[in-house]
Amino acid sequence: MTPQPKRRLSRGRRDRRRANAYRMELPELTHCPQCGEAVLPYHVCPKCGTYRRAQVLDLKEKSKKEK
Repeated sequence: MTPQPKRRLSRGRRDRRRANAYRMELPELTHCPQCGEAVLPYHVCPKCGTYRRAQVLDLKEKSKKEK
């Protein structure tokens, strides 16, 4: 048989231990080399539409369609 705890853990002690398991971390952000906007790594810049200094999205055309 495996050893059993001698005393019951209080709810506070149990919850403090568990609080670290569910901690959310902010994603690491990089800066777009074209416009300087904060961007997730390996993602297209939402402001200027570039990815690794290459123009991927034409955002001017998209903004005209929305209006």
